[in-house]
Amino acid sequence: MTRSLLSALGKVPGLRPATPSTTHIGSRVPWNLDSLAVAINHGFIEIRVVALTLPLPPVLREAEAAVHMAVRGTPWKDARLRLVVTDIDAAAFTPFDPAGEADT
Repeated sequence: MTRSLLSALGKVPGLRPATPSTTHIGSRVPWNLDSLAVAINHGFIEIRVVALTLPLPPVLREAEAAVHMAVRGTPWKDARLRLVVTDIDAAAFTPFDPAGEADT
């Protein structure tokens, strides 16, 4: 289920799983560190994320819809969902210039 949730979240632009380490040590563990961002209990799913873009509400709505699609037809279809934004990437605060250059 965790893989399905991470896959669904991976299709949502503007978010990434919040992992405890992005250093070279993280590449040495034998599992996907992104899975540490997901907690699944009976009737409850929590996914910790880092926001890469703003504003947050439309990004979180898209993530919520993607997660609900991922759990449809599973024992977690009626689970409560909590998306926890643990951080906002600094790039989210950089104005976007459609011509490909950031305003400075």
